[in-house]
Amino acid sequence: MNIHSRDIDDLPNRDEAEAALDVLRAWAVSATPTEIAQLDPAVARLLPGREVSNYPDLSRNYPEEFTADADYRATMPDLQNGPSSLIRGAKQNIQHVGISNFRLPIRFRTRDGGEMTLETSVTGTVSLDAEKKGINMSRIMRSFYKHAERTFSFAVMANALDDYLADLDSPDARIQMRFSFPARVDSLRSGLSGYQYYDIALELVDHDGVREKIMHLDYVYSSTCPCSLELSEHARASRGQLATPHSQRSVARISVQVDDAGNRVWFEDLIDHCRRAVPTETQVMVKREDEQAFAELNAANPIFVEDAARLFCEALQSDHRVRDFRVVASHQESLHSHDAVSILTHGDLFKATSLDPQLFGTLIHRG
Repeated sequence: MNIHSRDIDDLPNRDEAEAALDVLRAWAVSATPTEIAQLDPAVARLLPGREVSNYPDLSRNYPEEFTADADYRATMPDLQNGPSSLIRGAKQNIQHVGISNFRLPIRFRTRDGGEMTLETSVTGTVSLDAEKKGINMSRIMRSFYKHAERTFSFAVMANALDDYLADLDSPDARIQMRFSFPARVDSLRSGLSGYQYYDIALELVDHDGVREKIMHLDYVYSSTCPCSLELSEHARASRGQLATPHSQRSVARISVQVDDAGNRVWFEDLIDHCRRAVPTETQVMVKREDEQAFAELNAANPIFVEDAARLFCEALQSDHRVRDFRVVASHQESLHSHDAVSILTHGDLFKATSLDPQLFGTLIHRG
């Protein structure tokens, strides 16, 4: 019988390939693991259960003694900083890319010359050129740890910003630090005192080499509706009917652009501005005489949400250290199932045609 070998250029058809696969799998049933391991990995993957088994058996023990030296690190893949050929989607500039809610302790100075260390949430972003795949986000965190223990608040931000603008070769960058600032507040009449906590954020923005400092403060207060107050008094006067005006917990988010060349605006300064504008701040320590005093204070300062925005505006305009600013107020109604809101801006920095759909939903007091 004459046996003719297949021409090397004669490719098998589908039926012949499937028959060869059946032969391979039949052989594997009786083959030892060693024999299978000695197969070419591309062939071994054709066996059931071996589809991703390209490698020899791997160690499952953590190598505590292993050290990643410079030579080893040089061999490691770095896809995030890879060439533009790896970019997925449109090759378009990204205005902000970075990290959010990175937490660490930061030291802050107080107006009276003291200092305190507060747990701080950091958001750091840079712009990304259209031709770059990504950034090394750990550099943002490393920059903060480098400076956090020896400098204060805005200085930490400025030093960290310098570092990762240089490291990441980006024209624009932004850092924001959020924290809860404690201040001791006296009660209205009882002589007690307690700590009020203020949600504050500091923001440092670098755009084309121009830096802006911004401070944000959430101020929580009570708002008594002037209309409801007048209607309640009308019921008392005309019909001898007891009635109470509605009031509610309200929140104003004050954002100010700080004059970098002038005197420092302290956290306490911004809080004082808010208290002078709207003195019905919610209370910390309350006895009966304080509760009565608070009712009297609310009656002396009834306020619509429009009034609140303008009163805060008036207070901020009186401070030459404050440049552009924005006031966002939310009166979280006890009469209605919805809130009353207002936004007032001064200057160009905070102007916006579109609003974050969740903006007013973020004006809450967490308690």
